[in-house]
Amino acid sequence: MTDRRPQVLLVDDDEAAVALLAEVLERERYQVVTATSVPHALKQMAEHGAFDLVLTDLRMPGASGLDLLRVVRDRSPDTIVIVLTAFGEAAAAGEAIRAGAYDFISKPYNLVEFRQMLARALSRRRLASDPIKPSADVGPAETDLLVGRSPAIIDVMKTVARVAPSQASVLILGETGTGKELVARTLHRFSERSRGRFVGVNCSALAEGILESELFGHVRGAFTGAVTARPGLFREADRGTVFLDEIGDISAALQAKLLRTLQEREVQPVGSDTVVPVDVRVIAATHQDLAALVRLGRFREDLYYRLNVISITLPPLRARRQDIPLLIDHFLRVLAVKHGRGPVALDEDAEAMLLEFDWPGNVRQLLNVLERALVLAAQDVIGPEHLSAEFRAADQSGSETVAAGGQAVPMVPLAQVERQHVLAVLAACAGNRDQASQVLKISRRTLTRMLQRWRIAASPPPAGLA
Repeated sequence: MTDRRPQVLLVDDDEAAVALLAEVLERERYQVVTATSVPHALKQMAEHGAFDLVLTDLRMPGASGLDLLRVVRDRSPDTIVIVLTAFGEAAAAGEAIRAGAYDFISKPYNLVEFRQMLARALSRRRLASDPIKPSADVGPAETDLLVGRSPAIIDVMKTVARVAPSQASVLILGETGTGKELVARTLHRFSERSRGRFVGVNCSALAEGILESELFGHVRGAFTGAVTARPGLFREADRGTVFLDEIGDISAALQAKLLRTLQEREVQPVGSDTVVPVDVRVIAATHQDLAALVRLGRFREDLYYRLNVISITLPPLRARRQDIPLLIDHFLRVLAVKHGRGPVALDEDAEAMLLEFDWPGNVRQLLNVLERALVLAAQDVIGPEHLSAEFRAADQSGSETVAAGGQAVPMVPLAQVERQHVLAVLAACAGNRDQASQVLKISRRTLTRMLQRWRIAASPPPAGLA
């Protein structure tokens, strides 16, 4: 990899501001080209080719930074565009973001935040230039893969490989969202019944009467609304596999009918006196402790043993964290194809948040979070801002304090600590900015800029503050 200096096009009609910012960027090892208008910027683009980064003022005589943004997005989609705005231009800045700007930053600049933004933007550009490449043959079957290399998931894979060719009933245990249906489909795919149908039903989602008809079928006129006969899932899956999800939620009466079906290998449609033979393999799943339900008398012991010939327990995602990067890679490939997108990458900050999260919703929650983020990530790199507010809040709440020297130290950003300290000193000095700046060992001008950045000067100051 070459150590090429990032090329930046800086556009602002204020020549003094351009010269000053260009000097700052040059010291940061950026290769800077300047322009003082949109036509001048277009001329520089024609002469120098595509830039890594374009920094453009929003308000300029004639064509605006928004006009330049649209041209850059059209000619060089990989170029990162950051809009420079004056205070109070939030609406215009929002329009720029919707038009494809990476971000905006308000004047006067906080140089620390400014440097961080540029570094983060260029890091994402590198990710976007060589992201995860979706396989050309990714299709529906590719979404039904057991992914991971943790010992727990490897044990599951081994069990599935050994059990799939058999005819034994399988009971899959695990928390909601751990992938129980995925395991059931994998067992079916690698069984001798793979040419038959795989049909599944969530037993907790249907009322008892409806579930009975769904499983065993009914004859015409069996109940109000039964205007036609229906075969039921067991007959539809003949020579295939029936998957009964959340089996722990079925009623005692339905448990008895299901036990008879498993024992006699026949079903009796609702409203019929005739039994129909069926040849199916039953795979059941639940997030509940069926053995405990048996002890409580809420689940038939004989049915439990019929279903639990082989049991597979899926670990929660928090117990297999080393698999999260592999799952992210896999899901982003599949989701990119699903949504007709090109390759989408994940930046380091977002990845760190995903790795640290506890995932109460397990793999299903991870998939949902990634799908939402991919849809929102307009520039093919997922960052923290594309994760839901609830997700980010949970990530932050899990790291409020850390033990240091026997004391709980708040885990907050350095900028927040700085703000709290400056305001506390200012309050202790009764709002006298000269005195506060002396205590802080900064100039009054620096203190004033800090207060402007924090919007203190723009709002009525607290009592005692000047």
